[in-house]
Amino acid sequence: MASRREFLAAALASPLPLKAAAPRYRVGITTNTRGGWEKDVFGSFRDAHEVGYRNVESFIHYFLDFYDNPKELAHRIGEIGVSFVTISNGAPMEMHFEDPSKHEKLLADHLRLARFIRHFGCTHLKINLGPRRPEGTTSEDLAQMSKVLDKLGKSLTAEGIKLAIHAHMWSQFENRKEIDYVLGHTDPKHVWFVLDTGHITMAGIDPVELARTLGHRIVEFHMKDTKPETRGGARGRLDRPDMMTDPPFFELGHGGVDFPGIKTELDRIGWSGWLTVELDSSPVKGPKESSRISLAYLKKTLGLPGESFQRRAN
Repeated sequence: MASRREFLAAALASPLPLKAAAPRYRVGITTNTRGGWEKDVFGSFRDAHEVGYRNVESFIHYFLDFYDNPKELAHRIGEIGVSFVTISNGAPMEMHFEDPSKHEKLLADHLRLARFIRHFGCTHLKINLGPRRPEGTTSEDLAQMSKVLDKLGKSLTAEGIKLAIHAHMWSQFENRKEIDYVLGHTDPKHVWFVLDTGHITMAGIDPVELARTLGHRIVEFHMKDTKPETRGGARGRLDRPDMMTDPPFFELGHGGVDFPGIKTELDRIGWSGWLTVELDSSPVKGPKESSRISLAYLKKTLGLPGESFQRRAN
């Protein structure tokens, strides 16, 4: 029988294997793409998995029936072989961040959603800030939005979830003035940012420059391309088009967004987080083929390693 000293020596000579570090870049896909995926959320997850995606993002209206039974939803997506990046807000939730009379319900709705997505291992809640009013977003709107976002962000931090706001064309939070104001009037420990390369470009902003400026607050990129002539930021504001007859967003590699430039900047600062492929509509190729094109771009052109595409553990 080995002595105690011999046992300890053997244990030290054969240490336990170290847990593998999480990849810096994690790849996901938003699957509510018009043109075939928007009406069958679980079908879209199956298609995305077949293409090679293992992490998916979606909107809460698809999962209202699971609010009181998150284990069933976890089972459904587990059978498909995917995990959630996050689940976004949206109707029927309250989203009038600019209206102080709506703040109490808004806080309750979003806290409930944050607690729901925690069941799936999500670590951030990506939100939109509601449809843009005809008069646009006023200074008072921005003040009210910042106030309630700060409060919501602190509540979510206490729940272990990062609040991540998404600048989106045709919403109350769209352009550089609005981004600078809200992020300048909220606590960076509690309010984070989702940089959507397509919407940022169409808002007249260079996404490479914005990644350089806001890298410390970005938790996720929505990865979609635009027309080549918009590179560096569209020269004029685009009114909302018909997404099925005149789409402004395209699969990666179309030419309007400098994705290698963005990755170079992220590599420089050692950024880590989600790169979530998104395409609002795909009327010609269809969502599945467009998602395949974007996945190939991430692998071949951006050179993302294989571990970036693995399923995130719940």
